[in-house]
Amino acid sequence: MSTALVSRQLGVVVGKLIGYARVSTRRQDADRQVGDLLAAGVRRDDLYVDHGVSGARASRPKFDNAVAALQDGDTLVITTLDRLGRSTQNMLAFAETLREEGAGLRVLNLGGGDVDTHTPMGSMVFTVMAALAQMELEIKRERTTDSVAKRRAAGKDLGGRPRTFTDSQIRSAAHLVESGRHAAQVARDLGMSRATLYRRMADLEAREGVSTHGK
Repeated sequence: MSTALVSRQLGVVVGKLIGYARVSTRRQDADRQVGDLLAAGVRRDDLYVDHGVSGARASRPKFDNAVAALQDGDTLVITTLDRLGRSTQNMLAFAETLREEGAGLRVLNLGGGDVDTHTPMGSMVFTVMAALAQMELEIKRERTTDSVAKRRAAGKDLGGRPRTFTDSQIRSAAHLVESGRHAAQVARDLGMSRATLYRRMADLEAREGVSTHGK
C-alpha cells in the first residue's frame, strides 16, 4: 500500500499542492488568485495560469498541464469552483477521476470555507456546493433570458455594441413603412427596436426630407 494512501487513511494528506488559476480575458489580472494559492501553500513552480480563457472553452492548456502534473497524493488547488468552468455532473466526475488517480481537489473558497475532497466531509460538502453552484448559474441564466425577453417586448434596445446603419438602409426602411409595412416588422428585420427606427427615420427626414409616417 502506498505511503500516500496510508497517510490519507490516517487523515494526513501528503504530496504536492498543484495550483491552477484562470482569467477570462487577457486584460484581467490573475495576481489575486495567484496570491491566494501561494498563501495556501502552493509553490510558485507548481502554479499554472490560463490567461484569456473562459470556462466554457474546451482548450485550457495550463489546466491540462496542471492535471497532468498531479501524482498519487497530490492535490489540485483552485480559488473558487467556477475556475473549473464545468457543469455539476462534469465537476463531480472530474473530482471522482482525481480520487481514482489518488489525487484530490481543494477549493479555497467554497460556501465560505476551504474544502478538500481528500477528506470525507470535504467530499460531501463539495458534492452539495457543486450542485448549488450549478443551480445558481441556471437561475442567473433564466433571469438574464427573462430580462432580455421583457426588454425586447417593450421595444427597448438590448445594449451591446450598436450596429451601424447607413442612410441608404434607413431610407429604404422609411420607404417600406411609407408603402404600408409595419414599422415594428421593419425594425425587427434591421435588428433594432421600433423606437430606434423612428429616431433614425426622424433624423433622416430632418436632413433629407424623407417622410417617416407609417403604421
